[in-house]
Amino acid sequence: MKQISSRDNPQFKELKHLATSSQARRRERKTLLDGAHLCQAYWQHLGAPLLCVVAESSVQHTEVADLLALCENENVLSLCLSDALYQQVSQVENGIGILFLIAMPEAALPGSFSATAVALDNLQDPGNMGSILRSAAAAGIRDILCSHGTVSAWSPKVMRGGMGAHFLLNIVEGVDLANALHSTRTPILATSSHAQKTIYQANLNQPVVWLFGHEGQGVADELMALATQTVTIPQRPEIESLNVAASAAICFFEQVRQQHYS
Repeated sequence: MKQISSRDNPQFKELKHLATSSQARRRERKTLLDGAHLCQAYWQHLGAPLLCVVAESSVQHTEVADLLALCENENVLSLCLSDALYQQVSQVENGIGILFLIAMPEAALPGSFSATAVALDNLQDPGNMGSILRSAAAAGIRDILCSHGTVSAWSPKVMRGGMGAHFLLNIVEGVDLANALHSTRTPILATSSHAQKTIYQANLNQPVVWLFGHEGQGVADELMALATQTVTIPQRPEIESLNVAASAAICFFEQVRQQHYS
């Protein structure tokens, strides 16, 4: 394990750049997993990382020591940063001091929408994105299509919200959603407070493409025009609308209920 205590170290500079720059992450197709849970989930589903980084004060922590041993067995280089340097790379306060540097998994548009998929149009909030990815994975959905302008799915904040869901998903970013969805015969469903049919009346015992949009502006008009059906989620009239992540979770698990428990 290599010790680093100087902020002028080239490896530290690269890590800090990736931690703080979404452009660097997109360009390098690399990102950082922050915390023992994400690192353990990555190892379980996808295997060894490119690099392991630990804080000096966390080396003896049981979960960290176990991950370090796995890395050593697979000949993965581990870096030990002084706590002061580690805090410049990690965005988690009072967490367990371990990071994995990973290559973003390759993803491809599904050739056909023979299984349920999710299309996200200009979603902005990392917390919402992470929650939607976590709910999608829990509901058995694999394909996630993200439009240009949607928050990066592989940003550290989104990954913390996803809690390991990323490693079970095929996340395709920078998608022209109008082009991707234009010719599909799979039903495209969007939520709308103006819809007459509720989510509980829709036929979800089939593959669908769920379409969700910007937190304030909703789905773009050209995409909403492609929706086969709009549905509403019943709620008290005093509340204008549900959070998009909450709406998505309700939709996903109503589909699970119809397909497996009705």
